[in-house]
Amino acid sequence: MPAHSLNLPAASLRSLAAMLAAGLCAALLSSAAAAADVLVVTDSRHPVQAPAGARVIELDQPMRIEAELAAHLPAQPEKAAALVQQRLRDGGEALQRRIGQAYQGVADAWGLGIAKIPAVVVDRRYVVYGEPDVARAVARIDAYRSARP
Repeated sequence: MPAHSLNLPAASLRSLAAMLAAGLCAALLSSAAAAADVLVVTDSRHPVQAPAGARVIELDQPMRIEAELAAHLPAQPEKAAALVQQRLRDGGEALQRRIGQAYQGVADAWGLGIAKIPAVVVDRRYVVYGEPDVARAVARIDAYRSARP
């Protein structure tokens, strides 16, 4: 139904439109901010259900990448080293990014003082341990924060 058919004064329509726009902007910004501030720390043995936008750090990712590079190497050290170098070259920038991100994630988790996994961290300040459902963990954090403004 068009706004002009609501039979409201023009000032009320402008006020209503402004309130709707402000509410929409607030909703969009708050959900984007919340998603950008969620960090999940786990490993491959503790799968989690993370929503889009959450950063997931798997602490064993560096070890798994190293295992990929070391798979089926010959016993001769020179040949093994040459094969690993070839695998690194073949992987190119994508492999370099994976390695860098994997180790950066471990450093970030260590810097936050993560003590157990899985861990869901919000705003680098609040943490819930042991909850594999990230949305549920974030809801617990939100409830805690709203009870203690």
